[in-house]
This record gives sequence, C-alpha cells and structure tokens, in this order.
Amino acid sequence: MTNNEISTNKIQKSDLIKTFWRSFTLEASFSYERMQALGYAFCMIPIFKRLYKTKEQMSEALKRHMDIFNTTPHVVSFIMGISAAMEEQNSNDKNFDSESINSVKVALMGPMAGIGDSFFWGTLRVIAAGIGVSLATKGSILGAILFLLIFNIPHLLVRYYGLFLGYKAGTSILKSASENGIMQKLSKGATIIGLMVVGAMTGTMVAFTTPLNISIGGASVKIQEIFDQILPALLPLSLTFFVYYLVKKGVKTNYILVGLLVFGVLGKMIGIL
Repeated sequence: MTNNEISTNKIQKSDLIKTFWRSFTLEASFSYERMQALGYAFCMIPIFKRLYKTKEQMSEALKRHMDIFNTTPHVVSFIMGISAAMEEQNSNDKNFDSESINSVKVALMGPMAGIGDSFFWGTLRVIAAGIGVSLATKGSILGAILFLLIFNIPHLLVRYYGLFLGYKAGTSILKSASENGIMQKLSKGATIIGLMVVGAMTGTMVAFTTPLNISIGGASVKIQEIFDQILPALLPLSLTFFVYYLVKKGVKTNYILVGLLVFGVLGKMIGIL
C-alpha cells in the first residue's frame, strides 16, 4: 500500500507502522480475565491519537477495546487494521454504531485464530523445527539460524502486510456498506456472530462437571448425564452466568477468582467436583 492510498484518510501510514511495532507487545500483559485486551488497546493508541482529539473520546476508545480478546498473535494485525478502519469511520460519522467495532473484533478472533494456529503453530513451526533440529544434531549453528528464519520471515510478512490489508479491506467494506445503507444490518450481524463466539467459548473453555450419582429405581445414574441430556454444558453455562452476576454487582475480580479456586479445591475434596 502506498502513501497516496492512505493519505486521503485521517490515518497515515506512519500510524499503521507504529501499530505494527506495538503489535509485538500484544501478550506482554496477558490476563485470564481479558486475555489480550490490554495489549490490543495499547497497540491501537497511535490510531486513537490520530483520530480523537479530546480526553473523553480517547477514554471511550480505550474502554471499547478492553473487552475480552484472544487470537493468534501472528495474524492479529489483520484484525487491528479492520479496527483502525472502523475507528476512522466512527470519528467521521456521528451516527456510526461504535459497539459494532468490538463485535467485529470478537467475530473475527476465532476464525483468525483457527487459521493462525493451524499454519504457524501446527505447520510452519514443525517444518522449521524439523530442519533446524536435523542440522543442530550435527553440531551446525545453521540449525538455530534456519529455524528462526524459516519461521519468522513468513510471520513478519503476514504481520506487516496483514495490517495494511485489514485497513484497506475495512475501509472498502465500510464505504460500500455506508453507500448501500446496509451498515446497520452489518453491525447487527457482527454482534450476533460475536455473541455466538463468546457463547462457544463458554462451552469449550469452562470445565465444570460433577461425578455425583443418584439412585433411581434401584439403579445408579450419573447426575452429569442428566444435565447433559437437558442441555450440554449446562453447568459451565450456569457458572458463567453466576460469575457474570457477581461482576455486574461490582464484586472485585480477584475475589471471584479466589472464590472459584476455593470452591474447586473444596468441591474436589468432598467429591462433588
């Protein structure tokens, strides 16, 4: 992408390059509550500085990107590029639905993680390690050098050009959606997909089962099997809603984490977990 392609908009190429360098810090402040959210917000600061001039606008933008986010770091720049395009549209259009920015992020993080994990962790790293180890076992320093080059050259190219590709694609899509009047439908669709992704995360990432049995007609039946017949992942869903309720009531996250830890240990000791 050339300077001329970007100069017609508020965001400059230099802003995107700053975001690119910051993207390497994505997991420098990883947490189990928001995962990569803080790192993502930090990476977007050069974009915010270009688009928003008041303290209130900057604060809103930072808070907007502090919702839970997690994807493969090597491909995150593509999502950042789309976020940059949407933030730019938000700064230009007072009627723009700012909530759709985070909805699109959440909708993309799962598919992009699937692509990134399978390619970088599942394929490229294995190939690079195989070549590197074969040389290293023979005492050649080329083993370490080739491992780093084979893995990182594609990684850096994808990270760099993915950012500009995401920005360009986001700008084109938003412009077309705005002209055709389908922006509201697009925002609603992104919100629905985002909620589906979060719902799927609840079922796959929250492990909560019980080994308890009950006697029915003289036969022993596992309670967990009954729950699964009613609704798969019912217990993880119930626990998630309970934690959400506590958060909405203002209970500190650290207290919730300690409470879950104590509940897990005691539950295992007395045999209900």
